[in-house]
Parts: sequence; structure tokens; C-alpha cells
Amino acid sequence: MFELYRPNHTPVPDWTPPPMPDNTLVLNGQYCSLEPLVAEKHAALLFRAYVGQDHVWAYMPYGPFSSSSQYHRWMRETETDTGVEFFAVKNLESGAFEGVASFLRIAPAAGSIEVGHINFSPALQNTRAGTEALFLMMAWAFDAGYRRFEWKCDALNEGSRRAAQRLGLSYEGVFRQATVVKGRNRDTAWFAAIDAEWPALQEAFRVWLDPANFDPQGHQTERLSDLTGLVRAAEDPWLGR
Repeated sequence: MFELYRPNHTPVPDWTPPPMPDNTLVLNGQYCSLEPLVAEKHAALLFRAYVGQDHVWAYMPYGPFSSSSQYHRWMRETETDTGVEFFAVKNLESGAFEGVASFLRIAPAAGSIEVGHINFSPALQNTRAGTEALFLMMAWAFDAGYRRFEWKCDALNEGSRRAAQRLGLSYEGVFRQATVVKGRNRDTAWFAAIDAEWPALQEAFRVWLDPANFDPQGHQTERLSDLTGLVRAAEDPWLGR
């Protein structure tokens, strides 16, 4: 006799939806700080970080921008989007604003939040500050009570897929023909971490971000991807092809 599959709906006792992030949220770390993105304060400084680096916009649905005023206009428009909270990322080692990231697809009732619009200038890429910026966002989300922290990217963006996995987010598949960006098809790769994984991921970040993990030249001893690999529920098969 055919038996229907009956999913196990695990109880979530005393569930209380977490708060929304807002435009007063500031996140401070050892190597970086994040503050709400404000066109009047950040546009010119960030534009300077991206000058001559048009490749960083390749997988973004906007940009590159031909002038500081054009970038300023785009940034001013993002300030009115109540569904997305953008941050400017300051590298405390250089003292400069060198990238942006945001919370989006924020669903407190489901306990789900996504990190996206990540655009780090070359100066911020592959640095402790850049890694810590995303750790601080993940930490805020789980500490606030979110159950699920998502990362989605263009399936052709190998760098983003590697970054998600390195940070400890597990591969969950590809949504084919998910959208159209700049007149081209985009398949979207999905990654996520859940609250049950957070204590172990937090410890992995603590070990990696510890100054003792780096020699005087800044070279790491323990690799973050090795530390988070002990926690990830699924690896991205595309990266091991």
C-alpha cells in the first residue's frame, strides 16, 4: 500500500518574531565598522574606492557609475527603500570606506533574513575587515533571534559562491531562470546558515579573527573555510567540479 510522506513539523516553542534592522544600526568590530549608508556622507568616498574597478559591478543589477554624482543619485534612492537596509563598510586598518552590504528579504515572521548587495572594492576584498563585516551582520541577525541567514548570488559568480561557502553557509541549490539582470538571464545559487549552526560558526570566526591567527605579515595560520567546513550541512558541488 502506498504511504504518503508526512513531514515532521518540529515545534518552535515560544516563537517571537525578531526585530527589523533599522537605519540606526551600527556594527563595530576589531577590523571594520558598519554604519547606515547615507548618500551625503558616503557616496563620494565610496565612489573613489571603485574608480577604475568597473569589474566589481559585473554581477550587480546596477552600475558601473560614470560619475560621483550618478552614484550619489543611486545611493540617495536606496535610502528610501524600506525593504533594504544598506551599510557602508569602513576598513579600520586603512581608515577608509571601502564597500557596501545590506540586509534584504527581511521576514521577521519567518525568522529569515538575507545578506546581499555585497560590493567590496578591491581594497576590501580578501581582508580581515571584509570577512569581519559579514560576520558582524550574521552575528547581529542570529543574536536578534533570526532562525535563517541567507545568501543568494548569480550562479555564474564563482567568487560569491566561494565566499558564501567559506563563511559557513550551506549550499541549497540553484533556481533556474530566476530573474533577468541587465538584459541577461540569471540563475540564482542559494546558500544559508541556520540558528542551530550558529554557535559552532561563531567559534570558527572567533578562532579565525583572533590576531594570533595571523603572522606579522598578515598571513593566516588557520583557514576560515577549514574551520567552517566542520559545520556546513552541504558543499557546493559546482566549486569542486
